Amino acid sequence: QVQLVESGGGLAQPGGSLRLSCAASGFTFSNYGITWARQAPGKGLEWVSGIYSDGSDTFYADSVKGRFIISRDNAKNTVYLQMNSLKPEDTALYYCAKGRTKVPAWGEYETDYWGQGTQVTVSS
Repeated sequence: QVQLVESGGGLAQPGGSLRLSCAASGFTFSNYGITWARQAPGKGLEWVSGIYSDGSDTFYADSVKGRFIISRDNAKNTVYLQMNSLKPEDTALYYCAKGRTKVPAWGEYETDYWGQGTQVTVSS
């Protein structure tokens, strides 16, 4: 069955960095776009970053552009999110989501599977 497993979350100081990983199994990973989304306490889901199936193009929310970098290793069935210059407002539960096509999802109707999430807390 399809599985997406996030890891790499934790506590970071403002200005610090973390790298999240999303390990996938149960489908042909190289055929599908993958997206990172997050949900802060009391807030709605925010789409953060997406990457095409072959890594040829990427998308970022304005709130993370220039600070976060998404990448993927299709040989390892893994997508990464390098988060730099972290801010307290980046605190959230971070999810990875599988798109329905080679294009990364940018809306819940475009996804079909989600991971369980990894918590990121940015605080001094």
